[in-house]
Amino acid sequence: MESKQKLRREFIELLRTDEEFRLAVRGLVGLDEILSRLENIEKRIEEHSKVIEEHSKAIKTLSERVEELAVAIGELKVAVGFLGRRWGTDLEKTILRIYKHALQERGIEPGEVQKFTYKDIDGRYCRKGTRLDLDVYIHDEKTYFIEVKSHAQLDDVEWFKEKSEIVKKILSREPEKLILVAVNLDRDAYERARELGIDTIYGGLVE
Repeated sequence: MESKQKLRREFIELLRTDEEFRLAVRGLVGLDEILSRLENIEKRIEEHSKVIEEHSKAIKTLSERVEELAVAIGELKVAVGFLGRRWGTDLEKTILRIYKHALQERGIEPGEVQKFTYKDIDGRYCRKGTRLDLDVYIHDEKTYFIEVKSHAQLDDVEWFKEKSEIVKKILSREPEKLILVAVNLDRDAYERARELGIDTIYGGLVE
């Protein structure tokens, strides 16, 4: 007990008389406070990081839902246009935009797809007077033939293959790939496309 009191007196005396000791003690006290504050800051940063992570997940989920909604709206526009007998270039472009990501994965930019139209007036390649319409994409010396449909059936697949062979002769270009893009695709048409080596991109498979 006496030794503790002695130590206390010496400590107080040093604080009173020794400036260097006094500064050292003050620094230690300040260091503890700084460490305590840093610990609190670290906890807050950790809490904020968790909140940011949760927000990031929520934003990602929202973005995915918005994209799904955009596809659904696009498909609805196509359906309405088809029922209203307004099928044409605009609706074809809409379908290409709907499946933009799937096309880009195959190396195709939907906005650069060109419409090829040919009428065989003298019957050189097919039946006289036959009109051929086909979407063509050419990039880095590679050629892709694309058929766009609201609802693709078996006959559509057969005709796509047949006219692709004709267009290949007209353009003197061997296509890298034939791609059928459809909002809805019949099951038998899908199976036939696989047999013919035609790649398919579709929204729904109709049994």
